[in-house]
Amino acid sequence: MIEELLKIMNPTFVILPFYFIVWLASVIRYRSYYDTVLKYFPIFLMYTLLTELLGFLVKYHDSFQLVSDDRYYWYNIIIYNIYSVVTYLYFFYIYLKVLGTEKYKKWVKLGATISMAGYLISLFFQDPFYTGLFYADSIASCFLIMCVLLYFKEKFKQEIYPTWHNLMFWTSLGLLGFHIYFPIYSLLSYLIPSTYFDFHLRGWLIGFIFFMYGSFLIGILIHRRKLFQ
Repeated sequence: MIEELLKIMNPTFVILPFYFIVWLASVIRYRSYYDTVLKYFPIFLMYTLLTELLGFLVKYHDSFQLVSDDRYYWYNIIIYNIYSVVTYLYFFYIYLKVLGTEKYKKWVKLGATISMAGYLISLFFQDPFYTGLFYADSIASCFLIMCVLLYFKEKFKQEIYPTWHNLMFWTSLGLLGFHIYFPIYSLLSYLIPSTYFDFHLRGWLIGFIFFMYGSFLIGILIHRRKLFQ
């Protein structure tokens, strides 16, 4: 069903307005979390929106070209490779700040270090202008899942406040849902290309993106300032 919808319309025309809605909500409710670890969240959401917009322009307009080879003028993967590094660094920073257990903090630092080393090593074997750094993406995604699980483990032990009014809970839930699928999508798409079409991996990816940003939006709309953890 999702795949059929993708054939009818470009997913970008649906995703971009949704990104904008989530960003707008984050700005409207900014006063309720401006002094928390998520104070840069609206900037990240706008960066995501601009990344998708630039990616669309490069792919569908000849005047925007990021690679030297004219045969691949529509390649926009470098934009998303940079976005991946920035995104993982941002969320590793968040969980490093929000976690209270020193052992967990060390694990986050270790995961961030290994993830960034993965991107650096990938540059020796893959050209980031022409291919996605899928091995590094998958490694970083798995470590981000670890961070989210550590957060849930730590917070659920406390059981002080209802989680459904906690913005970090909804943010973490969205990240967990998306990144459970993302390494599967990333590796299979590049290593076994036939699965990309046979199992409609792109369509499922769009669905998980909506789940993640839908979770962000719910958290932004219903969270309470005093319950941020």
